[in-house]
Amino acid sequence: MHLYENQQIKIYNSLSGEKEVFQPITKGYVGMYVCGPTVYSNVHLGNVRTFMSFDMIFRYLKHLGYKVRYVRNITDAGHLENDADLGEDKITKKARVEEIEPMEVVQRYTVDFHNVLRTLNFLSPSIEPTATGHIIEQIELIQTIIDNGFAYVVNGSVYFDVHKYNESNEYGILSKRKLEDLIHNTRTLDGQSDKKNPQDFALWKKAEPTHIMRWPSPWSDGFPGWHLECTAMSTKYLGEFFDIHGGGMDLKFPHHECEIAQNQAAKGKTPVKYWMHANMLELNGARMSKSTGNYINPAELFSGENDKMSKGFTPGVIRFFMMQASYRSILDLTNDGLLAAEKGFNRLMEALGNLENLRTSESSSFDVSEWKQKCYDAMNDDFNTPILIAHLFEAVKYINQVNDNKASITEKDLELLKSTLNTFTFDILGLVNSQASDAGTDKLNAAVELLIKLRKEARINKDFALSDQIRDELAQAGITLKDGRDGTTFSVK
Repeated sequence: MHLYENQQIKIYNSLSGEKEVFQPITKGYVGMYVCGPTVYSNVHLGNVRTFMSFDMIFRYLKHLGYKVRYVRNITDAGHLENDADLGEDKITKKARVEEIEPMEVVQRYTVDFHNVLRTLNFLSPSIEPTATGHIIEQIELIQTIIDNGFAYVVNGSVYFDVHKYNESNEYGILSKRKLEDLIHNTRTLDGQSDKKNPQDFALWKKAEPTHIMRWPSPWSDGFPGWHLECTAMSTKYLGEFFDIHGGGMDLKFPHHECEIAQNQAAKGKTPVKYWMHANMLELNGARMSKSTGNYINPAELFSGENDKMSKGFTPGVIRFFMMQASYRSILDLTNDGLLAAEKGFNRLMEALGNLENLRTSESSSFDVSEWKQKCYDAMNDDFNTPILIAHLFEAVKYINQVNDNKASITEKDLELLKSTLNTFTFDILGLVNSQASDAGTDKLNAAVELLIKLRKEARINKDFALSDQIRDELAQAGITLKDGRDGTTFSVK
């Protein structure tokens, strides 16, 4: 029997504006798509927060026993900035500035993206498709939309006809925007003459002679529209109607709105049952922006090499800080907030360490089973991690009382407390015990220093065979020794 049969989740569905009981399309299976990064620069910390929210959701669904197919794409086909109709795409722009190939830009920042997420203990998605790997699917999708009468070709570019679509569908169903209001608020811009209406959006753009990233199509050598990529990749791997589509709040309009329109126009059905949107991450009470200087990237946050924070913070602390807020709440990243999170994180880790030394009694002064269900209830209420963390600290308080002989716990309850705390702390919230890893590093350093000392003694005694054996076997284990004027140092791969 799977846990999900006893735990009923409610999800806030952006489409209905209400919390709804989660009922997967196919019992026991969940298909989830999350819009991934456009890889033209180091991953934005706000995006990290969004991906962390869905990593936590992925972890919880898996914990409950669902078989989850989690698809998170990489946008490596540079669309125009802000999905405009004129200008240069972000990837090509970066390539020109650095005088390298666009795919070198893509490779560099895809690696950075993966490294940051790995450092913060993310699980890998089930599938990570790239936009450039699905050009054929996108061309086929465009042709279907044209055949169904919802798109038109002008001078080698293809545009989605929003007004035609709105005659039989509702453009704005997700963002709650009315087409009439969009028309009223749209300025007529030079260069939009190819479109029938300013609200129409590109499905395929004919490439200008200077545009590097281009592919052949029935309409022109060009490149796909930004919105189209996600429709093609999500439906390819999850089907024409799937369970969850997630992303940042900033993608609700126009990106997700256009995804709905494209799928409806091509397949005649809405693509997603539950739309989920993670809220913004601010820095010191204001929007993060490179142009204003109110910005910090993940590496600077880890190292402390920045002018925004008083020190560096471990991945475990950063993750704990982000989990202290609901994924639907705006979260303000501040030095004081991180310092407070560090204290809380350390208290939690210390309590987990004390679990091993608790003395058991014949009775418990705390209902562990009831507390365990409260932890599930928090997660079942739209993945309410701040309430879950509050419950975890109820257990911390209880552990400290038992440790001080001011409360009691039975052996059975202790085992239940251990397993539940470890499950919610590490498996579901995805926290990393940096104290344990630091202790492990200290032990490794001590062991290698001892071997360096033994190797030095062997060389003094002219036992070069033993000296070489220590060096070579350490190298096989990924530890390189370097002899210098001031002694021997080592590095770990």
